[in-house]
Amino acid sequence: MILIITHKGDFTADYVINKLNKRHIKYKRFNCEDLFQNPFAIKFNGKMEYTILNEYDYKSVWFRRTKLPEFSGLKNSELFYVINETECFFKNLFYSLSSKWLSKPHAVYAAENKLLQLKTAQQIGFNIPKTLITNSKDELLNFYLENKEDIIIKPLYQTKIQSGESDEFIFTNPIPKNIIDEIDHFDLTPCIFQQNIAKEYEIRATLVGEQVFSSAVYSQEDYETKADWRKKKLKFVKTTLPEEIERLCIQILKQLNLEFGAIDLIKTPQGEYVFLEINPNGQWVWIENQTGQKISESIIDFLTA
Repeated sequence: MILIITHKGDFTADYVINKLNKRHIKYKRFNCEDLFQNPFAIKFNGKMEYTILNEYDYKSVWFRRTKLPEFSGLKNSELFYVINETECFFKNLFYSLSSKWLSKPHAVYAAENKLLQLKTAQQIGFNIPKTLITNSKDELLNFYLENKEDIIIKPLYQTKIQSGESDEFIFTNPIPKNIIDEIDHFDLTPCIFQQNIAKEYEIRATLVGEQVFSSAVYSQEDYETKADWRKKKLKFVKTTLPEEIERLCIQILKQLNLEFGAIDLIKTPQGEYVFLEINPNGQWVWIENQTGQKISESIIDFLTA
């Protein structure tokens, strides 16, 4: 039996579940926001026993997303307490299940650390962009000049800002000279500054265990997507990576204790490959649909092996 940890709005889980249904593979979907509407129990009576969604022995767990239940009728102090206790319960539960995970939640959370990603990538032999995180305007100015007045800025973690009923996305953007000239008028909040790497094209390498599914996006053909291909719905095409780069992709996954990862790379006009970041639980369905790569089948095979 497979346990899928997610929430109601996870279309990626929907996509795989449709395939599980067609193959008559047993699973249970645990929508975290429905925590208090479904039975669960964890007991210690000589050994640990649990029941989640009326099942007590999950062979494998696919960790996708979590979402807290909505609480109403509570004072702020009570709400704060209940939210923290609920989050703690999820973490306690996830740490305690002795199943095969794709991937273990604590590894996913740790691997979301972009500084750890860059440090690990550099240590194992990836090329990475020159990078700066600072609150010093002098440091930023020096970095700008050292990189030939061509640097980008991107978030350290949060890529969305909730604005009314819709979300606004924060993309990677170049920093124009007029901003640098007026830097004294700005405060420097935590973010990532990097040299702007010239691109022939960009690559998304989606890994399931040691299987690598590589796809290319020609972001430089459109002015709006030169700094960030996510600004438009560009088409991805199947590609291949050199054996050494595939090996590094597999190695960083292992170093970060992950079973799944979506790695963003740049191929430069000189033919070099540059590591940008890894999303330990990134989206991939659109890539499968555009390229025909069997990512979903690989995930199912992993969970049922």
